[in-house]
Amino acid sequence: MDVFVTIIQILDSTIRLATPLLLACLAGLYSERAGIFDIGLEGKMLMSAFFSAAVAALSGSVWLGLLAGIASSLALSGLHGLASITFRGNQLISGVAINFLAAGMTVLVAQDWFQQGGRTPSLVGGGRFESVEFPMAIGPKDAELTGRSVSDLMSDANVLHLVYSELISGHSILVYIAFLMVPATWWILFRTRFGLRLRAVGENPAAVDTAGVSVVGLRYAAVAICGVLCGIAGAYLATALQAGFVKDMTAGRGFIALAALIFAKWRPWHAMWACLLFGLLQAIALRFQNIDLGGVVIPVQAMDALPYILTVVILAGFVGKAIPPRAGGEPYVKER
Repeated sequence: MDVFVTIIQILDSTIRLATPLLLACLAGLYSERAGIFDIGLEGKMLMSAFFSAAVAALSGSVWLGLLAGIASSLALSGLHGLASITFRGNQLISGVAINFLAAGMTVLVAQDWFQQGGRTPSLVGGGRFESVEFPMAIGPKDAELTGRSVSDLMSDANVLHLVYSELISGHSILVYIAFLMVPATWWILFRTRFGLRLRAVGENPAAVDTAGVSVVGLRYAAVAICGVLCGIAGAYLATALQAGFVKDMTAGRGFIALAALIFAKWRPWHAMWACLLFGLLQAIALRFQNIDLGGVVIPVQAMDALPYILTVVILAGFVGKAIPPRAGGEPYVKER
């Protein structure tokens, strides 16, 4: 039973760690399906993480922090759209510029506002998202009532109750939003007129323009959706997964999300499983610091590097051929 409890706890951590990856991956999915490559996911998440934590710390309201994070991410998305769509600039260079801007600006503003070495104060109470405890699930309240630890209560629970309590209950509201966005994204892209047009813009924008639909408007809409989802992802990092902002706290998650998007071949359900795989690798690295395999000790640094190694493997093309949208990365110039 102890082994099963350990597995459930690892899977619980997997869900928590996969959530920002999933949100960023879906954000990139909308943008790239519309033909706008966005390697600035990292920068948007980082900017959102800072402003959500900063506003939550100043106001004491995590919801105001979430709105601030989304607004900051949308501002960067607008900048990327202006450079890539309106002025037809290089989309990759625009994304890199956003990453550099966010990395420098967040630390500079944090130091100016809080004088804590580029970080925000720790969030407490209403300044961060609390876990949502479902009815009949084992949680901290049960431990207080019984006088036993949560781990002891879990050890005595049956399998279904344990899975319900750990994997379904006990997450923040943003986790449930992230996973609900998977079927919502599938429905929007493949069952609505807007989704059909969005995908068509990424494949053949001239045909969409000929049909009388605004290519620029659709691409800006996709970039805006990308900004909202990146904003939620960054806010989750600073106000739910952790309790405040620290320098470079995204730690490459935006690039891992891009790798997961390529791995998933730009499909929402596959993106979810790819992000869960990356989250599982991170959860194992956190859980097992040094693994002993018959006298051979795998150091913690090797375990921490696993998600990034997998990212390199995916981007190197060892997981099969992934064909992006045909018009991806190319600015649309209307024929006269």
